[in-house]
Amino acid sequence: MNYRVLPVLILLLLCNPYLHSQVVYEPLFRDVYDYLSRLGQKGVIEYNDLIKPLPRSYLAEKLRELSEKENQLTPLERKELTFYRKDFYAELEALAERKPVKQEVKIAGKDPGARPRLFSYRDSFFSLNLSPILGYRSGANDGEKNTHRWNGAYLYGYLGKHIGYSFDFRDNREEGENVDFTKAFTPVTGVVQDRFADSTAFEYSEARATLSGNWSWGSLSVGKDFIEWGYERNGKPVLSNKAPSFPLIRLDIQPARWFKFNYFHAWLRSDVVDSTEMYKTQTGTERILFREKYLASHTITVTPTRGLDISLGESIVYSDRLEIAYLIPVMFFRLADHYLADRNNDAGNNAQLFFAASSRNHLKNTHLYGTLFIDDLSIPNMFDEEKQVNHLGGSIGVSVADLPLHNLTATMEYTRINPFVYKHYIQTIDYASASYPMGHWIGHNGDLLYGALNYRFLRGLQATLWGQYIRKGEEGVVEDQYTLPHKPFLFGLNTHYTYLGMDVKYEIIHELFLRGQFQHIKTAQEQADGSFRDANRAEFFVSLYYGL
Repeated sequence: MNYRVLPVLILLLLCNPYLHSQVVYEPLFRDVYDYLSRLGQKGVIEYNDLIKPLPRSYLAEKLRELSEKENQLTPLERKELTFYRKDFYAELEALAERKPVKQEVKIAGKDPGARPRLFSYRDSFFSLNLSPILGYRSGANDGEKNTHRWNGAYLYGYLGKHIGYSFDFRDNREEGENVDFTKAFTPVTGVVQDRFADSTAFEYSEARATLSGNWSWGSLSVGKDFIEWGYERNGKPVLSNKAPSFPLIRLDIQPARWFKFNYFHAWLRSDVVDSTEMYKTQTGTERILFREKYLASHTITVTPTRGLDISLGESIVYSDRLEIAYLIPVMFFRLADHYLADRNNDAGNNAQLFFAASSRNHLKNTHLYGTLFIDDLSIPNMFDEEKQVNHLGGSIGVSVADLPLHNLTATMEYTRINPFVYKHYIQTIDYASASYPMGHWIGHNGDLLYGALNYRFLRGLQATLWGQYIRKGEEGVVEDQYTLPHKPFLFGLNTHYTYLGMDVKYEIIHELFLRGQFQHIKTAQEQADGSFRDANRAEFFVSLYYGL
């Protein structure tokens, strides 16, 4: 990351006189996101979660709205609301403009909101909350024992009326005969391996941190974190958490109730060695540097009526040096690239456009959503199969809550990623970071049909039955991407994947989970004669963990 811009950003955060409350982003995968999304699709609250993570202050505001509408909630939803209000006690107090007492300290006890914490401190100026991260998972993958242990810490808090901060670190070790070292064809976040302990074990770590401030109509953050873009449950075509987290600056603005704007600039991992910058060390080895790689993105979301959100976004992946044009949040990146590259493809960068629409409760208790990702589009030749070069991806989905039973949610999604989406012949500007796609985890030249039933038995206890069917074509080579006629969808020998799974999770107390997961995978690989060769395997794991 080029840190020359950080002092200016931090100075803005600390000195802006219009900052009046703080921003701490709630980590992804917290169940509060699903809780609020369900109540949004039931029309109880207005809720926008296109771009995540979301600030705890925003989530607390929605919880406060629900407190005023408890008569519209089911008995279980009221219990869940009580549970989440304990976690967001400080943010709810800030919304009510209640001043904290001079000093409150809790060690291995309950904080003022009656929520268990390892350590909690709060006074009129400073607050800090610390939780351990401890977890162990054991099970079998295709008959072979696999284990995964992780440990670390998560802390967050507020400083005065201006600053919010958070830090999350965890260390991991996985081992077993069939352990997945690459995390390639799975929705699980990719890893940057620290080292291989041996042929059946490896270790890796992950750290995230943010420093943020906000004012009445926006917020500014600097840190290292994920950015998700989209409503999909099983992989997002635009921006997902498939690639490891990256350093970024983030700006969110909402000058009117019906209008939102998001911008961020990220420092990516190219994994491309810069041979011109290599030099000998004192031990005779070579110092290695990688080519610089960046992502700039901005999005406009318009809400013309309650429950309807329409979003338009643009991004550009560029490399080699930091460009001031892409640090301007309102710049049209594609036209800036035309100027910088003088319309020379070899000097240009990789731009994308994307769209999303979300309809909540226009059909009772239903969320309808869709995303379109445009990596490359030839409008004059759109319908000419001999000349068209349309690198498109997208998804459509529907989620229905409480029909026919309370506390039951059904979800169905279809995703299609055309050939060579996310790819580029200049390896430093493909749509990837740390060699993982930043979009959907299935990559290009494939499609996916996903369905799930989730039922919540009681506060914290839920089960999900799910299945998915994936068709995946060949990867191809770089030359195929620019050869006409263009390669058809699902070109090459196909592989079909059928998954059936069950996930049972119980949050015993805040952040303490017991979880069981099972999935059966059937793989059908096409042969040269057109037949398919089948293979089956099953995975079963039980986990006990504190924190995520």
